[in-house]
Amino acid sequence: MKKNIAVIFGSRSAEHDVSILTAHTPIISSLLAMSDYDVWPVYISKKGVWYCDKVMNELSFFKNDNFENELKKLKPIKMALNHGLEIIWPGVFSKKVNIDIAFPATHGTYGEDGSLMGLLRMANIPFVGCDLFASAVAMDKVLTKQIMSAENIPIAPYVWFTKHEWKKNQEALRKKISELKYPLFIKPVHLGSSIGITKAKTSQELENGIEVALHYDDKILVEEGVENLIEVTLPIMGNETPTCALIERPLNKTEMFDFNDKYLSGGKNTEGANAQYSELPANIEPALSQQVIELGRRAYHTIGCEGVARIDFLIDNQTKNVYVNEINTLPGSLYIHNWRKVGVSGVDLVTKLILLANERFDSQKNITHAFKSDILKMGGGNKTQE
Repeated sequence: MKKNIAVIFGSRSAEHDVSILTAHTPIISSLLAMSDYDVWPVYISKKGVWYCDKVMNELSFFKNDNFENELKKLKPIKMALNHGLEIIWPGVFSKKVNIDIAFPATHGTYGEDGSLMGLLRMANIPFVGCDLFASAVAMDKVLTKQIMSAENIPIAPYVWFTKHEWKKNQEALRKKISELKYPLFIKPVHLGSSIGITKAKTSQELENGIEVALHYDDKILVEEGVENLIEVTLPIMGNETPTCALIERPLNKTEMFDFNDKYLSGGKNTEGANAQYSELPANIEPALSQQVIELGRRAYHTIGCEGVARIDFLIDNQTKNVYVNEINTLPGSLYIHNWRKVGVSGVDLVTKLILLANERFDSQKNITHAFKSDILKMGGGNKTQE
């Protein structure tokens, strides 16, 4: 009997459209090629409305310029958590489907940041990718750096602040930032896909970059640029014993690897990253490769990643210093073109990730989540008036 799998994508995120692509290639396309699952596409609109209809298993549905009008013909669904995860289509002829496993494909806010993982944990069903805690930490660039620093994992110098702090203490923050060396990179802390990131070589560009970043987030990171820069990334998959794919080096044409470089400059690319503009494997010294792999494994373990993640690195090619830059959890971590190079096809990748999800779910069954006490009998109650 086929198991019901929900692929959840879209959502109220600046990375909404990227999420639609990721959900279909490789996830839904691979699942449809298998005979083990009944695939239920769960789409969350930009307004936060949830829909589910198998017509959305086809990417062509979303490529239609009027697909949002087509959505109006569909009834929004309800999600129930009382007996696992249930998709409910309300109405006179209501129906429901019990979901056996979930495959999150929601980039950024309300998905990749751990929000969706919390919902799936409450439903008590297996789900693919990192758990709530690792997802939440990895989505916060500052928190990731603070944890890396505490574990003596090298990171580039940085300053962070909130929108409120910027309004109240601009001069003090400018003085703190002045201790960093230009060029500087200004980043919204909770966004991915390079959205809202700018590079500053002057104080005026810094001010402009902060204004842009504050448009997307209320927490900002200003990071010192690494000189003689080589950027590389390393996909990692597994739970207790993770394995690495190939070290990959993006070959961006601009000074900063931005959204267009990642997703658009290679034409019709739906693999989650622009595979046409990367060096795979990265042509770096063996000693640097070994350092990247060792630091990648340490970072993966330190954050508590499971399933799959991708670690981004900055390398100073002159000093040979390697810095952990960011950790990307599902779905920004898929990098199917990279896994394919080490013999893992799209179907293999999806299959392995589902097995890892079930493995983690089974291992958590022995954890006690309830505690019996007499606190309700002992505390509270009516007080005698004096």
